[in-house]
Amino acid sequence: MIDIMIPFWGDPDLLLKAVESVLAQTDPSWRLTIVDDCYPESVADRIEELDDPRVRYVRNQKNLGITDNYRRCIELATEDVVVLLGCDDLMLPNYVDIIRTTAKAYPQATVIQPGVEVIDETGTPTHSLRDCVKARLVRPRSERPLLLTGEAAASSLLWGDWLYWPSLAFRRQDLARQDFRDAFPIIQDLALVMDLILAGGSLLYVPTVCFRYRRHSASASATSSIDGRRFEGERRYLALAEKLTMVKGWRRAARHARWRLLSRLDALTIVPRTLCGRQWHGLAVLGRHIVGFSSGSLHSPDERG
Repeated sequence: MIDIMIPFWGDPDLLLKAVESVLAQTDPSWRLTIVDDCYPESVADRIEELDDPRVRYVRNQKNLGITDNYRRCIELATEDVVVLLGCDDLMLPNYVDIIRTTAKAYPQATVIQPGVEVIDETGTPTHSLRDCVKARLVRPRSERPLLLTGEAAASSLLWGDWLYWPSLAFRRQDLARQDFRDAFPIIQDLALVMDLILAGGSLLYVPTVCFRYRRHSASASATSSIDGRRFEGERRYLALAEKLTMVKGWRRAARHARWRLLSRLDALTIVPRTLCGRQWHGLAVLGRHIVGFSSGSLHSPDERG
């Protein structure tokens, strides 16, 4: 069995589509838990109508926020493998089969990244510049499962974050031992996986496509890119990552964190949209990120938030 956890706050109709994609799995060895973070519109009745004993609905007593709701999901999970599925993303019918088969074949894998197809708000496949860079320049090229550990894993991710957070499968015990960094809400996925790798974990890339990641033009990541908040957070985190990898003696990974070449390129592509939106503060933040000005005070390697 694997635990599929959905931290819910969003469009109830898209949530039901995500749930339906789980119900359509060819491998029935899963349990689904929806953790409603006090969304104003209750979806309890719609979940109950599914009448599937593998589907559980939990509503928080108060709104926790996205990071604490992730923590709540992890607390509720009991199976060895855990997935934090986005409430608007979709699993292809082979997802559970691929993850379970891979987890058995590679018991040493802490995190599993399967192949992903990107879709837009309407469910149509899309190919943004960011996703093309991930696929062609950043993500490892392999026709077979590829296990990355130590500096090789860290260098790969710090060169450019090629992960798709909602599609990842984690070993629950490792995930439960490694907390999120509250100071990096926009880039907390990379920060968490990096902490797992720094702690001795491994990252397994499986090229088989079995997941559909929904990219919204008005998502938190998109809007925080235009106003500069995302890159401000990235710059602060990468400065911290440079320190953390240097402590491990991972000089190549530290160089990638310091240079942040692909992150700078990503910021450069956002400049025209920032100009059109007259986001002058965001433009200043992007400029500092692109040319490499210091972001000011940095967290020490031991600081958690």
